[in-house]
Amino acid sequence: MDQRIINLYDEYTHTPLTRETFLKKLIQLTGSTAAAMAVLPLIEVNQAHAAVTADDDLFTEYISYPGVPAEMKAYVARPKADKKYAAVVVIHENRGLNAHIEDVTRRAAKAGYLAIAPNALAPIGGTPANEDEARTKFQELKAENNLQNFINVFPYLKTRKDYNGKAGCVGFCWGGAMANNLAVQVPDLKAAVPFYGRQAATEDVPKINAALQLHYGGMDERVNAGIAAYEEALKKNGKTYELYIYEGAQHAFHNDTAPTRYNEAAAKLAWNRTLEFFKKYLS
Repeated sequence: MDQRIINLYDEYTHTPLTRETFLKKLIQLTGSTAAAMAVLPLIEVNQAHAAVTADDDLFTEYISYPGVPAEMKAYVARPKADKKYAAVVVIHENRGLNAHIEDVTRRAAKAGYLAIAPNALAPIGGTPANEDEARTKFQELKAENNLQNFINVFPYLKTRKDYNGKAGCVGFCWGGAMANNLAVQVPDLKAAVPFYGRQAATEDVPKINAALQLHYGGMDERVNAGIAAYEEALKKNGKTYELYIYEGAQHAFHNDTAPTRYNEAAAKLAWNRTLEFFKKYLS
């Protein structure tokens, strides 16, 4: 796949461009409308392709907890045994809670965690089925409310009888940035694993108590531009972190519903590292 096409899709999903502008630029890159339409299914995220992790040996539920300006909703999965578990907060991309993130939540549950995936869009009406509409709705979120809504998941966890008091988080893209911010904002957070997420402000690094494991795609120039300054600040402030760059991998390389950008080898390696990290810091 032409890297310019992948970069254009990244611009479309993160700037965001209107679909009309995106398609016009795609036609220019591919040379014709027919060629653009042939390429489109190869680059667009398709939730029908989400790997389905069976939940027959899991307890799952949808819950609500206090949020602003309205209540938050989240998907929860954990092993069926009624006992206390360390929690992993799973944070979605800029599309809201969808089938892919629910699948990742079940993967964390199968590893032995109380996994909870909040939906950032819940307080403003929930996640539209159309991904263009979902991305547009993110522009309606007030940053201070949104951050508070993810901070609020931790007091909620303390009300659960199946929570043992230790929590980490993992986030992807937009959620990766949130994972970095939660490391700054939640002093009790034990571990944060941002996947290709925008870094926290360097001046906020001294506030981080959590151990960090940072995953980046080698081809992700937009997000990777902030790596050097972030790592320098982490080193300067004596923070515990691991940093991995997967050469040849794109932004969103872990998302198996993104056919062109998904990198199976990098995704499996990064997820195995994530689980080992949680085992180390949440046990």
